[in-house]
Amino acid sequence: MNDTENNEELSFKDFDLSPEIRDSLRKMGVKRPTTIQQKAIPLLMDDMSLIAKAPTGTGKTFAFSIPILEYLNMNVDFVQALILCPTRELALQITSEIKNLARFIKGFNVCAIIGGQNVRTQEAKLKKNPQVVVATPGRLLDLVNRRIIDISQIYTLVLDEADEMLKMGFIKDIKKVIELTPKDKQMALFSATMPREILDITWQFMEGAAQIDVMPKADDHPNIDEYIIEVPEKDKIGAIVSVLDAEGIRKAIVFCNTRTQTEKVLRKLETYGINCDILHGSIGQGGRNRVMDGFRKNKFDVLVATDVVARGIDVDDVEAVFNYDIPNENEFYLHRIGRTGRAGRSGKAYSLVAYMDKKRMEEIIRYTACNPEIYNLRGSL
Repeated sequence: MNDTENNEELSFKDFDLSPEIRDSLRKMGVKRPTTIQQKAIPLLMDDMSLIAKAPTGTGKTFAFSIPILEYLNMNVDFVQALILCPTRELALQITSEIKNLARFIKGFNVCAIIGGQNVRTQEAKLKKNPQVVVATPGRLLDLVNRRIIDISQIYTLVLDEADEMLKMGFIKDIKKVIELTPKDKQMALFSATMPREILDITWQFMEGAAQIDVMPKADDHPNIDEYIIEVPEKDKIGAIVSVLDAEGIRKAIVFCNTRTQTEKVLRKLETYGINCDILHGSIGQGGRNRVMDGFRKNKFDVLVATDVVARGIDVDDVEAVFNYDIPNENEFYLHRIGRTGRAGRSGKAYSLVAYMDKKRMEEIIRYTACNPEIYNLRGSL
């Protein structure tokens, strides 16, 4: 894939952005575009289709959302941009980020179309004529078949985390959606990997598209201080409690690799008198919403969660993230630490590394090019 030259010095001021978008970025404290934003925004603003190999956690949402918002036609009442993604949590997160980015655009409306929500509720949202729709493929096609949504006039189609949609069995649905949309639309495909089935889509539907390949960079997370805490497995809970106390942290997320582990960690933290709650894939959407609402409203201090819901945790004031378990996938590390240091704030990420975790952590460091410091736990007690 071809690549552009290193544009490290670019800022958002170098893009010809509208006052509304500039004001939103300023309010969020976002000044410097990440690598994917530097490379993708100019191409998409130039009405080119784009194939981007880029892992999650590199700022993709703004990369495709800013061009979409800049070219909205506020005088029409049909859906102009459609964003497909693999999970409900990611759809809700993207929707939230677009709302923040478009806060100063008068009359703008975006809605999420996802499984697990009442169809009539979603129909009511669509009757408000959103310019942008974020959807999971199955529910979108269901509403298309019911004639509740019309996607035949869209200007832009974004396929976010295409390889994850492939893994979840959505490849036929994706092709169907592409065929239901205009042939002359702009397409943007983002995928961390490019398996054959994804390449088939690019060959079949995206001839002539620009191509970029972006690896994650530690400096794409400038507001996050990353630390390694070397600690035996049996002492990980005590280490978390010590750091919370020593650093005065009042709002944190603890990530585990399994549902069973989250439940164990929750119980152990509660024995230390820490007010916490839990999120994992077996909790229904209504339960997840209640937990997240409580977390946002500071009804408890620590959220214990799995990677299944990591991308849907969109809370601006999380002070710290703890990797109780070192993630099984390299890009999950970026998902996790990206839950802190949001909206211009600073944040801290602590990885609890037992002897058996060391090789896995070394792989993550090589992959992400991050440079975590060793946290002196004893000095903090």
